[in-house]
Amino acid sequence: QVQLVESGGEWVQAGDSLRLSCAASGLTFRSYAMGWFRQAPGKEREFVAAISWNGITTNYADPVKGRFTISRDNAKNTVYLQMNSLKPEDTAVYYCAATRTTTAISSGVVDYWGQGTRVSVSS
Repeated sequence: QVQLVESGGEWVQAGDSLRLSCAASGLTFRSYAMGWFRQAPGKEREFVAAISWNGITTNYADPVKGRFTISRDNAKNTVYLQMNSLKPEDTAVYYCAATRTTTAISSGVVDYWGQGTRVSVSS
């Protein structure tokens, strides 16, 4: 059984930093590209960032470029999302995702989803 468990979400103030983690189990982690999506209240879920199986290729949505960094540790079966200079518009539930390629993740084609972790940014 595949499980993706996110953690690290909390309430912060604008300008703060936060790191999300996603621990994976039940799959061959190094065979999967990993990504993060988010869903703000009243909006559709949107792509945030993706990273290839070996960590060499990364993709970011325009609103987070230069502020967010995705990384992974294949020895720990964990993917991270470092979020800096947070803005109120970053408020959302953040979801971890796994699929075969970064292109697939960027297109929303996902094999497995996590349950989400909530990030709230106040102004």
